Amino acid sequence: MKIVILERNSVGEDVSVDCISDFGEVTVYRNTVTADEVRERVKDADIVIANKSPLREETLKDAPRVKLICEFATGYDNCDLEYCSSRGIKVTNVRDYCTAMVAQHTFCLALALSEKLPHYDTYVKSGEYSAQDRFSNFDIPFYELAGKTWGIVGMGNIGRRVAKIAETFGCRVIFYSVTGKSTCRDYLQVDFDTLLAESDFLSLHCPLSDLTKNLIDAAALKKMKKTAILLNVARGRVVDNAALYEALVQGEIQAAGLDVVENEPLEISNPLSRLRDSNRLIITPHLAWASVEARTRCVWEAHENIAAFLRGEERNVVNP
Repeated sequence: MKIVILERNSVGEDVSVDCISDFGEVTVYRNTVTADEVRERVKDADIVIANKSPLREETLKDAPRVKLICEFATGYDNCDLEYCSSRGIKVTNVRDYCTAMVAQHTFCLALALSEKLPHYDTYVKSGEYSAQDRFSNFDIPFYELAGKTWGIVGMGNIGRRVAKIAETFGCRVIFYSVTGKSTCRDYLQVDFDTLLAESDFLSLHCPLSDLTKNLIDAAALKKMKKTAILLNVARGRVVDNAALYEALVQGEIQAAGLDVVENEPLEISNPLSRLRDSNRLIITPHLAWASVEARTRCVWEAHENIAAFLRGEERNVVNP
């Protein structure tokens, strides 16, 4: 059995992938980006492990032995599922491995922005605090989460975890179902306009689809409270980045915390790259999922997907 890991670095060099060797000879590449690289590296493989590398007819047609593709991720939009199914190639992903970390990061962003932590940290370190004649400083007002309304788009595992934490802080939780098919009855489901109008914090936990692309656009941002904080830990294209920049500059919303942007890494041409005020905008480099524990679980889940496949069982298969 020949196994190729195309993007070893996607789970970090500090996390071991040695367990994959349980199933055969493993060839590891730190990163694989181009179609030509993929085509050459998978041509003799039985199993391919990837994250973002393009896996479609162009890159797989000369790899007749491939039987299984394992994603080091929940998303699988790098795979052409229709082509893989036509070839009898199973595609698996990993699920619910980073729920705790994404929820944690959501609140890291929310608290930093709502309490103006960048401002107060800078104030102390600049020497201004040491030079003042009183024990405290709260020149920029901040408020409690208790009593606020926390809105959610995407009431899956992560959305539900965020909702529970928000409740613990004393928030009222509402949510919007993009598809209208949510079975969640634990929280109040509202229409999109109500979500925008009532949310003090609006966190996004939905997949990217035709329904969610640019869901938060200029029109949506204008319907939000001027005091609202937007949090995107879902997919970058759920938010129109140019519209968000204008909304922040014009004061249409208070602040935004992003772990994802339209094109990653952040492009200089993205207007958000010009907004350096961390009291209004915090951007982290797509790391909300990436605690050591979560990345370790990711690798092990891929291991278990391979083990199930070799036993003739379907586990986390995403294509027919």
